[in-house]
Amino acid sequence: MPSLFRLIVALGIIGGLIYGAMFVLANFVEPKPREISVTVPPDRFVKQH
Repeated sequence: MPSLFRLIVALGIIGGLIYGAMFVLANFVEPKPREISVTVPPDRFVKQH
């Protein structure tokens, strides 16, 4: 039983670290906005029958 408890604690710590990393990335990293230009060929607008 102690090995099962150690496994659960280790998984909890790893999960907490992953959750903390996602929290930090979501709240403290600002994405840089930039313009994107995409050329769409005219044949995309024609309906296919």
